[in-house]
Amino acid sequence: MAEGAGGPPSDAAVRERLARLDGLLAQVEATPGPAGEVALEAVSALADVYGEALARVTAYASGAPAVLEAVTGDELLAHLLVLHGIHPDPVESRAARAVDGLRPVLQEHGGDVELTGIDEHGVASVRLTTKGCGSAGVEEAVRDGVLAMAPELTDVRRAPEPRTPTFVPLDSLMSRP
Repeated sequence: MAEGAGGPPSDAAVRERLARLDGLLAQVEATPGPAGEVALEAVSALADVYGEALARVTAYASGAPAVLEAVTGDELLAHLLVLHGIHPDPVESRAARAVDGLRPVLQEHGGDVELTGIDEHGVASVRLTTKGCGSAGVEEAVRDGVLAMAPELTDVRRAPEPRTPTFVPLDSLMSRP
């Protein structure tokens, strides 16, 4: 699977291949009858074998922190580890890492982002400041960035702005016009 003479394919090339795979799988799922059922069963069995292989790689790499970091830091491998339920890092850590990676870019443009939590439905909440940035585009970029690192999340939503209490001096309440 080497791309050219330089090694593994780029993330963009992998995304293209995954999009093609999605299309092919949709065609297989739409194939009526026994042929379609057998094809889906074969794909499922193949995915199980690859999942077991990845579990073994992760177990071997657990003794070598730099290797494990390289494996879990690779976008494609990280997605596959999540798909098979064997990613060693919890979803909260991966979502926080994604937010931390996005923060410097936002701060360059006067904005900021902070992960505020993940609810029981797998929805991550982020506090987002978009001074000088287009809000809708930034929200979508943050959502995509977090879901890329933690695809098992169901959504990423902007947390409501905290309400600042309004201070009313006691004297003003007690004085009469």
